[in-house]
Amino acid sequence: MGYREIYEGWQADPERFWLDAAQAVDWTRAPEKALKDDAAPFYEWFADAELNACWNCVDRHVEAGRGEQLAIIHDSPITRSTRGITYAELQARVASLAGALRAKGVAKGDRVVIYMPMVPEALEAMLACARLGAIHSVVFGGFAAQELAVRIDDCTPKAIIAASCGIEPGRVVQYKPLLDRAIELASHKPDFCVILQREQEVAKLIEGRDVAWHSFQYGVEPAECVPVAGNHPLYILYTSGTTGQPKGVVRHTGGYMVALAWSMPNIYAIGAGDVFWTASDVGWVVGHSYICYGPLLAGATTVVFEGKPVGTPDAGTFWRVIQNHRVKSFFTAPTAIRAVRREDPEGALIGDYNLRSLQAVFLAGERADPDTVTWVEEKLGVPVLDHWWQTETGWAIAANPFGLEHLPVKKGSPSVPMPGYKVKVLDEGGHEVAPGTLGAIAIELPLPPGNLPGLWNAEERFRKAYLTTFPGHYETGDAGYVDEDGYLYIMARTDDVINVAGHRLSTGAMEEVLASHPAVAECAVVGVTDSLKGQTPLGFLCLKKGAQTSPEQVTKDVVELVRDRIGPVAAFKSAVVVERLPKTRSGKILRATMAKIAGGEDYKAPATIDDPAILDEIGAVLRMAGFPAAAG
Repeated sequence: MGYREIYEGWQADPERFWLDAAQAVDWTRAPEKALKDDAAPFYEWFADAELNACWNCVDRHVEAGRGEQLAIIHDSPITRSTRGITYAELQARVASLAGALRAKGVAKGDRVVIYMPMVPEALEAMLACARLGAIHSVVFGGFAAQELAVRIDDCTPKAIIAASCGIEPGRVVQYKPLLDRAIELASHKPDFCVILQREQEVAKLIEGRDVAWHSFQYGVEPAECVPVAGNHPLYILYTSGTTGQPKGVVRHTGGYMVALAWSMPNIYAIGAGDVFWTASDVGWVVGHSYICYGPLLAGATTVVFEGKPVGTPDAGTFWRVIQNHRVKSFFTAPTAIRAVRREDPEGALIGDYNLRSLQAVFLAGERADPDTVTWVEEKLGVPVLDHWWQTETGWAIAANPFGLEHLPVKKGSPSVPMPGYKVKVLDEGGHEVAPGTLGAIAIELPLPPGNLPGLWNAEERFRKAYLTTFPGHYETGDAGYVDEDGYLYIMARTDDVINVAGHRLSTGAMEEVLASHPAVAECAVVGVTDSLKGQTPLGFLCLKKGAQTSPEQVTKDVVELVRDRIGPVAAFKSAVVVERLPKTRSGKILRATMAKIAGGEDYKAPATIDDPAILDEIGAVLRMAGFPAAAG
């Protein structure tokens, strides 16, 4: 069956669709009912069933006779090392860690914070928690002590599992002092901390609280998998970029396993034995879904990559990993591709590698501008498929279901809604708008399996953040439109739709025009407060390495391009050239912060920023261009 038949089949009988999909998962008690809706607008999936996520991701593959297949490949250009872990080895390692946690009192329902870099042990920690029915909360390794403390106080963990350090190009990031400071700041204190000592930085352990990863496990009885209810939380993941109290997105075990099991073959065309690589971090939702749980659930080999798109050692590192590990599907963020393209505009390094194993590239995390998609397509000669989802949803809202049917690609669109998602584009009054009209994107309730059922200990906040603006719908916070063929276009966050003299304009549409200039490697457009027009757009441009055109000429060119393609209504008259754009560690451009700097407003550097020094650089460039440019 093709996409249309599958999607219409879900619409006709959602209950039957998800019960059928649930057969891809092993249950200790199979579900008789898919959706529990008696507390609407709070919904739960497979609440009457029982299963264990670790069993589904590890043990069942060993039982099926595939214990010798690689489960994890760790590729670390930073430490110049590569190692593989088979499913049988992974089972033994996870059961041992789970046994040690159990011996120290960790049980079903307890929370465990995980604070680790991109090493296989991070996945082992997640799976060990899942094995016991403990709820893990992964915090991005190296996150500031204050931010870690806030998360400790919110989820009150019984234990914290951390590494002694993370390794960045040219520097070692000491995690242990950050962890110690976070525990000192937090009101809640964990019972104990498990520390993975890395040879690059051996941390000092605090007697009576800290235990070393290996000695902690010595002589313990390995733990078996503990069945949990389908609506038992698997993890809490705090959304990035929030100020004050972060939002703890909860993920229920049963629905998540079913959704990921459906997505792996149908979206990514990945099955048992295939190699799947997601170039992200376990601290983000992409790392949870498609470095850890999704690939292992499918019986695939997952690549854990400790490196950067450029600089470890060069812009060819992605292609080396794909060649060396025979990667079949590759998933990354558009911002990573733009970084590679900026360093190697002609894609010369691609020719040094054999990429015959690669069937497709998947993009998500930020809007994939058509120019970036075209560049990858031309250089790699494989389909490049954008898809759109959020921390809250856990898997794709809209995608090109490559494993089911390779639909025609429309550049600039993440394609079409996946089964379970009834996507609508609404005006401010909550009415659906005509095709091609920009509006707020909402999803009709109930959300499908795998999506958040709520926030950790914050029911009212969940209701207010997502369910109040458009009753009966989940508010995505994104703006866009649907075309005549049902393809969705995500143009900006609703906050990034700017109002220029009464005209609602998409910054994403302007960025698309800017990115089409041959000298532009990366760009962003923000709305700056204007006393006359309400807001005026301002472009930020990063130029390609070796670009022959002068910065002054490029800024003149892009102003003309926007006037030609969008029209004078856009009032696009200003652009500045910068060395780099401020981003979160997951690659999202900090447009709201940039807009505040340009408008002379006070701002605070978000906790998730990759490098705070960039904000000062941006401010200096803006002041030279005549903007008030606030300092943080």
